[in-house]
Amino acid sequence: MSSHRHRPPDDRYAPPIYIPERHLNNLRQASNLAIDIGGSLAKLAYFSNVPGRRRTVSQDGVVEEGIVLDEEFKRGRLHFVKFETKHITSLTHYIKDCLGAEADVVVGRTIRVTGGGAYKYTELFEKVLGLTITKEDEMGCLVKGANFLLNNIPNEAFSFKKNANPEITFQKTGCEFPYLLVNIGSGVSMLKVHSDEKFERVGGTAMGGGTFWGLGSLLTNAQGFDELLAMAEKGDSSTVDLLVKDIYGGSYEAMGLPGDLVASSFGKAARSRIAGPARDQVHDADIAKSLLHLISNGIGQIAYLHANLYNCERIIFGGFFIRGKKATMHTISYAINYWSKGKVEALFLRHEGYLGAVGAYMKGAESKDFAGKNYGENFAFSDSFEVNDVMSKAIEFLELDRLDLPLVKFPLIEGLDYQADLIDLALDTDARHYWLDIFKDGLERFCKVIRDGESNRNHIDKRIMLFKKKFLECLALLRKNPFAYGVLTVRTLLDCREQFLAEFDFYDPYLKFKQEENEAAILELPARLEFLHTLPWEERQAELIRGILGGNIFDWGSSAVVKMNETKQIDFQGACDLVQGRPWFVDHLEHWVKRLKRAPVQKMMIFVDNSGADIVLGIIPFVEEMLRMGSEVVLAANSRPALNDVTSHELRLLIRKITPMSPIFVEAHKNDKLRVIENGLGSPCLDLSRVSQHIADECMDCDLIVIEGMGRTIHTNFNSCFQRESLKLAVIKNKWLCDKFSCPMFAAVCKYEVPDTQWGADD
Repeated sequence: MSSHRHRPPDDRYAPPIYIPERHLNNLRQASNLAIDIGGSLAKLAYFSNVPGRRRTVSQDGVVEEGIVLDEEFKRGRLHFVKFETKHITSLTHYIKDCLGAEADVVVGRTIRVTGGGAYKYTELFEKVLGLTITKEDEMGCLVKGANFLLNNIPNEAFSFKKNANPEITFQKTGCEFPYLLVNIGSGVSMLKVHSDEKFERVGGTAMGGGTFWGLGSLLTNAQGFDELLAMAEKGDSSTVDLLVKDIYGGSYEAMGLPGDLVASSFGKAARSRIAGPARDQVHDADIAKSLLHLISNGIGQIAYLHANLYNCERIIFGGFFIRGKKATMHTISYAINYWSKGKVEALFLRHEGYLGAVGAYMKGAESKDFAGKNYGENFAFSDSFEVNDVMSKAIEFLELDRLDLPLVKFPLIEGLDYQADLIDLALDTDARHYWLDIFKDGLERFCKVIRDGESNRNHIDKRIMLFKKKFLECLALLRKNPFAYGVLTVRTLLDCREQFLAEFDFYDPYLKFKQEENEAAILELPARLEFLHTLPWEERQAELIRGILGGNIFDWGSSAVVKMNETKQIDFQGACDLVQGRPWFVDHLEHWVKRLKRAPVQKMMIFVDNSGADIVLGIIPFVEEMLRMGSEVVLAANSRPALNDVTSHELRLLIRKITPMSPIFVEAHKNDKLRVIENGLGSPCLDLSRVSQHIADECMDCDLIVIEGMGRTIHTNFNSCFQRESLKLAVIKNKWLCDKFSCPMFAAVCKYEVPDTQWGADD
C-alpha cells in the first residue's frame, strides 16, 4: 500500500509526515470539516459519502425477476485523523494538495475548530485553505463527543483491573447520567455531565499529559510522547520511588498501607549517592515509570475528590494521555479504588482522544447526518485500541460508518444484563487460539468460494490478495491483543470478516450460490409440503421441527458442511438423517407440542438463518403450519448479506415465488398475515442489543420469538431470556462446541421456554 511523504517548503520545525494513500484522498467529497487542536495532538474530522457497490436480486417488472443487479451506492462515513500538532502545517498543505483543482469546493466554507489551537492556527487555515474559522467551545465539544461515542459504539467504555481475568471489562452501550468526565490533555479538565446538553466544569489541574511529556523530555532521552509511554511500560519505578517498605521495612498495617505503595515519588533520588542509586545506574524506563505513576496517581486522587464532592458514581477518563496503556490505566484505577474504598470505578474509552473532534464536527454538521442515525466502527480502516507497543505512527485513524437503519435494543429481552455471546474469547486463551486458527486455516478455502461466486471480476486477484493480507493482520492483532476491537467473540470475528470483504468490494460473493440453492429447494418444496400434509397432526409437528434442524445443516459458515458441499455429499433428506437422533442434546419437543395443543400462537416473530434448504424446506413448511393454525407470522432477516444467510430482500422474492404453492400462503398474503422485515444487521450472529426499529415495533404484541441457526442460537442467545415464549432451534456443527457441550457432532437443540419456567410447558 503506497504512501506519501509530505512536508511543505516553509515547514522548518517538523519532520516529514507519512500519510497512507487510502486515507484523506476522499476529502473532495467532504461535506463538513472540523478539527480539535490541542497543545500536543490534533484531530481532524470530516464526513464523506464513500462509493460502494450493492448486489441485489430484481423483484420488479423493470427487468426479469431474479436477475442479479449491481447497484452503485454511497455509504456515509465519518473520518477522524489524529496527528501531533507539530505536523499541522504539513497536514494543512497536504489537504490543499488532495483537493487540487477542486480546491474551490472548500474555499469560502467554514471549518469548526476547537481546542487551544483554535486561536493559534486561525491564520494558517484562512491563508492556506481559504476557510472561514468558527471557534467552538472546547468543553462543550468534549461532552458532545463523549455522549455520542458512548451511545453509538459498542464496547466503547471499559474498566481495567490488573492481573484479573479478564483485565478489561467492557460496559454496555449508552450514557448513564450524571458522570464525571475527566479529560486529560496537556492539562486536565473535570466536567460533571448531567445530560446530553447540560454540563458544568467543576475543576481541573495543570498536572496532565503535557507535564508528563515535558518532564519526561527533560529527564529521559525519549524522542516523543509514545516512546516515553513505551519506556514507562517497561520500567521499574521502585529504583527511584520511595516505597512504604523502604521506610517501615514492610507494610504499615496500622494504617492499612501495603509495602509496595509509593510513599514518595522520586524519593530515592533525593538520597545520598551512597544510600541511593547513581544517575547512571537508573534506566530511563524507570524514571518514565515513576513519572507516569506520579502524574496518574495525582489525577486519580483529584478525580475521585471531585466525583465525591459532586455526587458522581461514574468517572470516565478521556484524552490521548492514556492511549490504552496498562500501566497508566492501572495507576488511575488503583487510585480511584483506593480513595473511594472500592465504591467508584474508573472507566476508560477506546477512542478517548477523539472526543473534541467528534463534538466539533457534530456542532457543524447538518442534522441529517445524525438525527435518528446510528454509527458503527469500521475496523478495516480504523487503527485499533493499544496497537502501538513501541512508537506511534505519526498519523492514526478512526472511521465510523453510518448504518442504514436506526438500531435499538430488542424490547422483549428479560433483565438488564443481556449478553449476546456464549463465549468470551478473552477469558479463554485456548478457545481464543482455536477460533483464530479456524479463521486463519480456513481462509484459503474461503477465498476460493469468493473467487468462484464473485460476479465483479475487475482486479479480483488483487482484491482477494488485499483482503487476505488485511484479514490476516486483523487475526494477528487479535491474537496479540484480544481487546483491540472491544469484546472478542466468534461474532466479532465473523463481523470483522464481513466488513473487510465489503471494503474490498466483495459485497455479496455468496449470492450466486444462494440463488442456485434457493431454486433447487423451491423445486423440492411442493413434495415436502405434500408429505407433511399426509402426517397425523402430532407427528407432523415433530417432523416440522426435524425439518428445520435438517435445513440448518446447510450452513456455509461451518467448515464441516463446506467440505460436504464441495463433494456434493448431502441433500435435504441426507441432512435430516445427519441430525442427532432423539433424545436431542436439548429436547423440549414434547413441551412445544403440548403448547400447540393448548392454544394457537396469535403472533410470532422468526429470526431466520440460511438460504436454500434451511429457509425453503425447513422454515417455510413450519410457517405454513403456523398460518394454518391462525397465527400471524413475521419473518426477520438480515438487512445486509453475510455468508449464505438469506437477506430480507431475497426473502421477499422467495415468498412471492412460493405463495402460489399453497392456498394457506395465498390467504396469508391477502390478509397480511405473513410479513418480512429486516433486522438491521449483516451478521451470521444475532446481537439483540442493536436491532432495527422495525423489529422493536413488530415484536411488542408477539406471543412467541423463534430463533434458528447455530450463529443466532448457539454462538449468540443460547442463554438469553425473553418476556415472551421462545423457541430456539439449531444444529451444532463445530467440533469445539461439541467438546464444550460434551455432545456429538450434529447435536440438535430444540429449546422451548416460557418466562420463569424451566421447561416452557405445564407438565
